[in-house]
Amino acid sequence: MGKKYFGTDGVRGLTNSFPMTAETALRLGMAAGKHFVRHTGRHSVVIGKDTRLSGYMIESALVAGFTSVGMDVFQFGPLPTPAVALMTRSLRADLGVMITASHNPYHDNGIKLFGPNGRKLDDKTELEIEALMDGSLSEELAAPSDLGRAKRVDDAQARYVEIVKSSFPRSQRLSNLRLVVDCANGAGYKVAPTVLWELGADVIPIGVEPNGFNVNEECGSTAPARLSKEVVKFRADLGIALDGDGDRVVLCDEKGRVIDGDQILGLLAGHWQDTGDLKHPAIVATVMSNLGLEQHLAKRGIALERTQVGDRYVSERMRETGINLGGEASGHIVMPDYAPTGDGLIAALQVLRVLGESGKRASELLNVFKPAPQLLENVRVSKGKKPLEAEAVKAAIAEAETRMGKAGRLVVRASGTEPVVRVMAEGEQKLIRSVVDDVRTAVENAAMT
Repeated sequence: MGKKYFGTDGVRGLTNSFPMTAETALRLGMAAGKHFVRHTGRHSVVIGKDTRLSGYMIESALVAGFTSVGMDVFQFGPLPTPAVALMTRSLRADLGVMITASHNPYHDNGIKLFGPNGRKLDDKTELEIEALMDGSLSEELAAPSDLGRAKRVDDAQARYVEIVKSSFPRSQRLSNLRLVVDCANGAGYKVAPTVLWELGADVIPIGVEPNGFNVNEECGSTAPARLSKEVVKFRADLGIALDGDGDRVVLCDEKGRVIDGDQILGLLAGHWQDTGDLKHPAIVATVMSNLGLEQHLAKRGIALERTQVGDRYVSERMRETGINLGGEASGHIVMPDYAPTGDGLIAALQVLRVLGESGKRASELLNVFKPAPQLLENVRVSKGKKPLEAEAVKAAIAEAETRMGKAGRLVVRASGTEPVVRVMAEGEQKLIRSVVDDVRTAVENAAMT
């Protein structure tokens, strides 16, 4: 059964358009609250958000929904997504909520939900919540004496700072490093520079002036050009770029070269194998991760298990197999030994740990493998259009796969977070250019009919 509200990473869309309206947020709060009220006594939910203007509207609607069904609400204010996941567990809440559209522009917003274990919800739970949302919620309202209470939590950022610092070896300091950190004018704009500075680094923060409209705007992990420029300008040892909600990280070496999530996975997998921290000779990534990573790991006897796109699918596979390292090329790095979901800041600290132990410069350490030629293009589609169901598109994909043979890979998928179809191919440069052009054209034509 398809979902009406939830995508690959919570509910997301253009603010004040379905599904990201105050009404939907209210009903989601009521439905999710009812779903997680499973024992007697008080029930609680924690809510964090990034820096989007629309966060105030969505938060107010959610608070009304949760309190109306008897849940107490603890509001954190701006705080990274992984912090909300961690605090859901540490405060023994029944549910965690993050208001964010992650790497999307300010005019989008979204709602991510976490269970009491700090993990993102599975498909079954999301469908059950959707069924409640579309039902009659008036019967679920709490009696006047049982209404929930809402409270601001002032020390949430300080708690998260200490949790992140505890993931870094006590025997190490960052005293000899100059770091540029780009917080994307997002949820990590206070905590990220604080963590790095308290661990001893000389910190140059950028993207730390949110105004409600500039989250991810020409900054952060999806636009690392500014980070590269600042790293070279200030002769920094490393650049760190988070996305709007702090669950992704992209790095930049001292020469200004961008290091994506695949390279980070390759580095950490090899280092953890050497130190005995890799619990199984395998990591988990998605179909979008580069073939070069898979080949590099194979040489070390480390398998690469692939899932569909979405860090929660990576996390689910990791739980099923006991694998303790996984992630996405986009910069989600999942390390359950440290956090229940991807955490950009903790991932950066793991890289800094390796950097400190090796004594090498970032450019010597972080370019772990040579990526296979890869081409990715996005085709924007109108709301409601499903071009991948068109016979002409299916035929174009089949023909492209035949032409590729065993010489490469083709991945065509509808994004779960944006109204786009992603067309990605790996292999010989001229071949993938031709293949992507043909499939993209077929998708564009189908999207216009």
